Amino acid sequence: MIDFSKVKLVVSDMDGTLLNSKGEVSNRFFELFKELQKRNITFCAASGRQHNSIVSKLDAIKDEIYVIAENGGIAKKGDNILLSNFLKPEKVLNLIPVLRELKGTNIVLCCNDAAFIESKDARFIELFQEYYHSYQVVDDLMEMAKTTPVFKIAVYHFESSENFIYPFVKHLNEQVLLKVSGINWLDISDDKANKGDALRQVQQLLNVSKAETMVFGDYHNDIEMIQEADFSFAMKNAHKDITALANYATESNDNFGVETILEKLVASF
Repeated sequence: MIDFSKVKLVVSDMDGTLLNSKGEVSNRFFELFKELQKRNITFCAASGRQHNSIVSKLDAIKDEIYVIAENGGIAKKGDNILLSNFLKPEKVLNLIPVLRELKGTNIVLCCNDAAFIESKDARFIELFQEYYHSYQVVDDLMEMAKTTPVFKIAVYHFESSENFIYPFVKHLNEQVLLKVSGINWLDISDDKANKGDALRQVQQLLNVSKAETMVFGDYHNDIEMIQEADFSFAMKNAHKDITALANYATESNDNFGVETILEKLVASF
């Protein structure tokens, strides 16, 4: 029996974790959120998604939660920006031609108010809109990168980002942070832009320790934040590396894995 009585902060990834396979947050979670509030437990959503996309999923509580978006590229409480980490413009301009050479990939420049793509692939554009609600299709990403600060470059492959993108960019690891963030996505960020660094800033702001933090995750972009919580949970559907790293495990995202643990947390008070 785990003693949850110390927990003051709950942090959850979105895709593959809080969201089910249909991209939905359960009503069960929203009811549990009210119970967390009664017990003065803060909730933070942490995702590789765009901020607008995250809060659209959590619209009913968006002003009451902390949000870490773009894998730690930006963190906000309501409209208040807590931190932002942009890629250096010269790195973005150097990376775009390299990524264009990779067969079967689609490139996304993730910026403050919108995401930008140059892909004309209708199948990708339809899928992409699930993650990026505010976006523009442009003729040349290089031109956008010359004038627009970029949090993150997200690269999509229809089969596998781990097999068809990462092997061809892993040599860039010393220059940027590379994260396989899902079966199809690889994210490229500033080396300080990760969920763990962003979570530490939220913890400091709230005066909450690692021993008082609960985290849920499923993929490589969750590694750093899992390391910032004693109560770290891997989803049953998680990548094997996350399962090995987390202190505990829970059910899959389609079987209310987050909610199951939150019910136990609520019951412990």
